[in-house]
Amino acid sequence: MGAHGRGGGLPQGSRGAGLSERPRRRYPAAQRAGPERPRPQGGERERLSERPRRRYPAAPRAGPERPRPQGGERERLSERPQGGERKGPSEVGGRVCRVVPDVPAVDRAFDYLVPAEVADRVRVGTIVRVPLHGRRVRGWVVEDDVAPQADPEALLALLAVVSAGPPADLVALAAWAAWRWAGPRCVFLRAASPPNIVGADDQPERRVAVFPTGTPPLELPGRSPSLGAWPPAVDRVDLVQSLLSADGSTIVVAPDGRELSRLERAFVRDGRDVVSLRGDAPAASRTEQWREARAGACVVVGGRIAAFAPVPDLRAVVVLDDADEALQEERAPTWHSRELLVERGRRADAQVTLVTPMPTVEGTALAGPPVRPPRNTERAGWPLLEIVDRRDDPPGAGIGSPALGPALHRALDAGTRALCVLNRRGRARLVACRTCREIARCGRCGAAVAEVAEGLACPRCGEARPSVCLVCGGQRFHAVRPGVGRAREAIAGLVPRVRVAALEAGTSDAPDADVVVGTEAAFHRFPPDDGAVGLVAFLDFDQELLAARYRAAEQALWLLVRAARTVGPRRAGGRVLVQTRLPDHEVLRAAREADPAIVTEIELGRRRALALPPFGGLAELSGAPEAVARACDALRMEADVRGPVDGRALVRAPSVDALCAVLDRVDLAPARALGRLRVAVDPPRV
Repeated sequence: MGAHGRGGGLPQGSRGAGLSERPRRRYPAAQRAGPERPRPQGGERERLSERPRRRYPAAPRAGPERPRPQGGERERLSERPQGGERKGPSEVGGRVCRVVPDVPAVDRAFDYLVPAEVADRVRVGTIVRVPLHGRRVRGWVVEDDVAPQADPEALLALLAVVSAGPPADLVALAAWAAWRWAGPRCVFLRAASPPNIVGADDQPERRVAVFPTGTPPLELPGRSPSLGAWPPAVDRVDLVQSLLSADGSTIVVAPDGRELSRLERAFVRDGRDVVSLRGDAPAASRTEQWREARAGACVVVGGRIAAFAPVPDLRAVVVLDDADEALQEERAPTWHSRELLVERGRRADAQVTLVTPMPTVEGTALAGPPVRPPRNTERAGWPLLEIVDRRDDPPGAGIGSPALGPALHRALDAGTRALCVLNRRGRARLVACRTCREIARCGRCGAAVAEVAEGLACPRCGEARPSVCLVCGGQRFHAVRPGVGRAREAIAGLVPRVRVAALEAGTSDAPDADVVVGTEAAFHRFPPDDGAVGLVAFLDFDQELLAARYRAAEQALWLLVRAARTVGPRRAGGRVLVQTRLPDHEVLRAAREADPAIVTEIELGRRRALALPPFGGLAELSGAPEAVARACDALRMEADVRGPVDGRALVRAPSVDALCAVLDRVDLAPARALGRLRVAVDPPRV
């Protein structure tokens, strides 16, 4: 990705270090060579970059001669000035390594000399400390014993060895990931490294173990990667256990921490050595688990960060629920553990298996058609789906249909709770004046305002004002698109004398109420299939089906998958109710018939026809408008650029590889100099 330069941040081909990178020599005033230079008057100061470079002959140089180490004596690295003195090749044996600094803004590799006293601890992946532009920064050795790209006499030496780091295969994988998702290499090297210091000499003894294999509940093909479709409300612990490697290590990645805990307990009962790598664990615990994974012959379980587990003997990879957005990093670079682990498995010749109740288009393109269990197993793994057709409801009928109240009463009479889902936070996302019937708009930017507890607020510019119409001065508003707050009030009217509570993303715990109204974040608060929730009702599912996103169908079906897991299988008696004006949509047909392949097949054709991922490259640019505009200008000659509009733009290419090549080739540094610039490859919600 980056060009190679000399140590200390020197670019290739430069004749010497920049003046700001050299240690400033200080001479006694009486012994300074040459005529005395007049001092600036009146507070005037010369800029360092404007001073002419002085050339002093070697012989007349003023000041006492510095003694040189005798008999192989070496100065300690820690005693050297920051970013200052150089060690010549003769002092360090001439060995050169290449280091990527842990500075995202400097996405380049630099050459450094390896001092003899640390030579035995420096290898590919080692975390070191190096001088860079007058600073001491940490970095990773990405190549060792290389031919320097510049004059060896001008190279700086490593300052210290900090910690053990990722193995060589993960260093190479990080370079590929940086190219694939257009991000700095140090971000991926950081994910593959221990949070705390691990001694560079701490090399664990390799473990060896062999386990018997059982009969898998799903006969998967021998190719890698392979794809298995498993119903959402059927336990899959036995299936995952059958996919573990008999020898060597296996990585199991899943988005749900509760399922990971169940899998861990099952693997321990099976006699496996289990390593848990989770991003939310304390740094000390993650460091210990990282060190344990290096011994091999284990099962690593965790979220997307487990994809970088430093196991030396990878034999199998299991990715659960690749449709869940928790397996994709929200911040740029927006890497997905599915593609990363498929690439890692290919490099290690390991078996990669995707297991999900809803095969994604990306997973199907990677692994081929899914292997499915018998139809009776599939049907038993989906709950009853009740579709409420609201096409005949009059306008303004409200958030609840005539079928919602009886469904709530049935769930409450059975001793279970009810969960009503509406993906609109606040009281109302769109309101209209009851007097003049005008949509309430922002007085500053003209955008539609939302109703909040304090009045009206603009979601675009943040302008807040009392609940007063700017057209007629009216103070009564009708909720055109009610949010969770208004929906809670409407539901409370359907089930009087019942506790009804609202739950949004900011709520820490599930409220103690019989009926909970919330966004899809409410699914995280209720354990799946524990019998506590007997009804999940989607109050306005059309906003999911008609969302202006190319993954809208998959994301809508995934909501039904999460609802199915919450209420449990069909035999448990739970029910999912959907209010919609599109009762024949393919997403609802797939859930009603317990056949998610209906959506996959339609989406495959649609994405292929529109050249959308994975059949085309797509990236989103966002950030400061000036930076986005400059980036668009730089990319227009290489790719199809749409925008920018309101500081956002889309970049398209005939394939993912073509897109990544363009983003790697075009220099976006001038655009980043103008402000924040975010590049999201494979954006999930565009």
